[in-house]
Amino acid sequence: MKKKITLKDILILQAVIAIYTLSTVMAKLASGHPTLSLNFFLFYGAELVILAIYALLWQQMIKKFELSIAYTNRAMALLWSLIWAAVIFHDKITLKNIIGVALVITGTIIVNGGQQKEELCDEA
Repeated sequence: MKKKITLKDILILQAVIAIYTLSTVMAKLASGHPTLSLNFFLFYGAELVILAIYALLWQQMIKKFELSIAYTNRAMALLWSLIWAAVIFHDKITLKNIIGVALVITGTIIVNGGQQKEELCDEA
């Protein structure tokens, strides 16, 4: 059984997921340059570095969290991707985008809340 999960742990998990989504930002930036150009390789290289860092951090996260909880929280990558799209690429956020992300966040909260209730029941 994994030890008790704190808000700090959830925030660290979200930071790891945000790092993961930055790899897609690098891929999109690379796609804006001619294939085989220096900038193309630099952005794809940055993507690989980010994915390597993420892989190491993710291994630490699945030591801390139940696997079902960790993977459920990965769905929050949608939120981070939406944030990066708006902030970095100035994409327009639609009502459908917001509703979709809100549903994902709600589902993640329900699953995380269910895990905490299970832990309370196990302790009793």
